[in-house]
Amino acid sequence: MDILTIIGLMGGVGAVVLGQVLEGGSVSSILQLTAAIIVFGGTFGAVLVNYPLSTVVMAFRLARRAFVNEDNNQRETIGRITDFAQVVRRDGLLALEPRIRGIKDPFLKRGVQLVVDGTGTKKIRDILEIRLVQEEGRKLQAVKVFESAGGYAPTIGILGAVLGLIHVMENLADPSRLGSGIAVAFVATVYGVGSANLLWLPLAGKLKVKIKNEAVARELMVEGIVSLAHGENPRLVKERLEGFLAGAGK
Repeated sequence: MDILTIIGLMGGVGAVVLGQVLEGGSVSSILQLTAAIIVFGGTFGAVLVNYPLSTVVMAFRLARRAFVNEDNNQRETIGRITDFAQVVRRDGLLALEPRIRGIKDPFLKRGVQLVVDGTGTKKIRDILEIRLVQEEGRKLQAVKVFESAGGYAPTIGILGAVLGLIHVMENLADPSRLGSGIAVAFVATVYGVGSANLLWLPLAGKLKVKIKNEAVARELMVEGIVSLAHGENPRLVKERLEGFLAGAGK
C-alpha cells in the first residue's frame, strides 16, 4: 500500500470532521445523502460528458495506483539488462531468446524480442519510443478526468446550495422543513469544495508523479535495449543506465 495516500486522505477528512466536533457540531449534520447525490452524481455526469468512455474507464483503473506501490525497481532492471549484455557479449544476440519467456514486463520483453530478431538500433528506438509516448499520453489524458472532477465539484456544490435555498424559500410557511433545506445547501458546498481539494486534485497529482516515474523507467529500458543491440560492454551499459536513477524519484 502507498501509505502516504492513505494517511493523506484520512488526515484531510479527519481534520474536517475533528474541526466540526471541536466547534460543538455533530458529525451526522455533515452526512447528507441528498447533498452527496447532487455533488458526486453531478460531478460524475459532467465527467462523462467531457470524456469518452474509454478514457473514464482507464482513469478509474489508474486510480488504484495512487493507493498501491507497484513494483518498479529500476536497479533490478539495470541488473537484468547488464546480465543480458554479458550474455550477448559472450554468446551473441540469439542467446537471449531462451530468456525472453522469463521477462514479466511487456515493454522490456518486446524490446528484447526486437533485439533477438536482429532489428536495427534506430528502428528499435523508434518503435519503443513511439510506444512509450503513446502510452504515457493516454495515461496523462486519463488523469485529466480527476482534474476535471476537481474543477466541476465546487461548482456542482454551489448548484446544490442553490437548490437547497430554493427548497427553503418554497417552505417558508413550514418552519419544520426549513432545517433540511438549509443543511443541504451548506453541506453540498462542503462536499463540492472538500472532494475537489481533498480527493480529486490530490489523486490526479499523485498519479502524475507515478506516471512520470514509470516513463523514466521505460526510457531506461529503451537505452538498455539499444545498448544490447549495439553489443556494448556490460560495465559501460550499467554505468549509463545508472544515470537514470537520479531522476527516477525512487
